[in-house]
Amino acid sequence: MPPEERALRADAARNLKRLLDAAREVFAETGPEASLEAIADRAGLRVRTLFRHYPHKEALVRTLLKQTIAQRLPPILHRIPDFEPHLAIGFVMESALAIVEYEHSALAAAANPAALTAEITAPLREPLAALAEAAQRAETIRADVTGDDVTRVLGMLTTYIWSMPGGDESWRRCLQLVLDAFQPGAAATPLPPAPPLHAVAD
Repeated sequence: MPPEERALRADAARNLKRLLDAAREVFAETGPEASLEAIADRAGLRVRTLFRHYPHKEALVRTLLKQTIAQRLPPILHRIPDFEPHLAIGFVMESALAIVEYEHSALAAAANPAALTAEITAPLREPLAALAEAAQRAETIRADVTGDDVTRVLGMLTTYIWSMPGGDESWRRCLQLVLDAFQPGAAATPLPPAPPLHAVAD
């Protein structure tokens, strides 16, 4: 690659980082009504540079979330073997919800936050299913709880977080209530049959 092309690519990568960093700051300060113009100004770039990469706010928010998932999800999955299966379920759920909390300001600016937060829960469906099966074999969670149940609850809690004001950590209390409900002997009433889990449409 010619030196000139390498320099252009490096400059473009720096601009993208500046835009993403600025977006997080402006969303946190201003809220979901923050304009793309304000973000470009904070980044010290022309607004047409921003629009060239992100023609609308949804595209920018999606990039922010994908960046965070790429950085934070692999270490979560890597640590699963450190825990007993039932404890790993709690660790994975809490860590995933912390990602949603981290991006709360950006998600609040999205037109369809539910579709975006589904990008966090989707990669966790298979690991959570395997953990649920392992925990059932060890008799450390209810025998009628499926991996899909765990994924559904995780999805509901992600919705809860982005629908609440930023900084509200009541989701941690809700998560603990759910984890307690997963424990053996917690069932007061048998659960209805579990239907298949459907992906959230974009």
